[in-house]
Amino acid sequence: MGFDRAHSPTYLARQLAKSFSRSLQKRATALGFSPGQFPVLLELWQQDGLTQKQLLDKLEVEQATLANTLARMERDRLIERTPHPSDRRAQIIRLTQLGRNLEARALEAAQEADAAMFAGFKRFERELMIEYMRMIIDNARKL
Repeated sequence: MGFDRAHSPTYLARQLAKSFSRSLQKRATALGFSPGQFPVLLELWQQDGLTQKQLLDKLEVEQATLANTLARMERDRLIERTPHPSDRRAQIIRLTQLGRNLEARALEAAQEADAAMFAGFKRFERELMIEYMRMIIDNARKL
């Protein structure tokens, strides 16, 4: 019996993640951010002025990945970093006006990307799929 990708949850989850990312990518590029930057933006829109360590704890990404993402965001003038007032090793990461102004359009783009991916789903099917996705993520965190 060979490996059948069409019945492999791991393979399908990877394809699903790539599809959602591509759906957001099309919309995000026009607005001036990338899908990889979106989680950082979401956190800073909710609570501006976090340290890199605080972002790491919230986002569950590798330190090097976050450092590269923040460098690109700073280059693109979405964030600015200032020295932490009491910890010389840390910096405070804040949204620039450009980053703050992006919120409404970026959230709309994300909602459009989600809607495109769930086209043809009934409301209960979408809600059930999202609940299943949360359950799988919770299970994966326990590994």
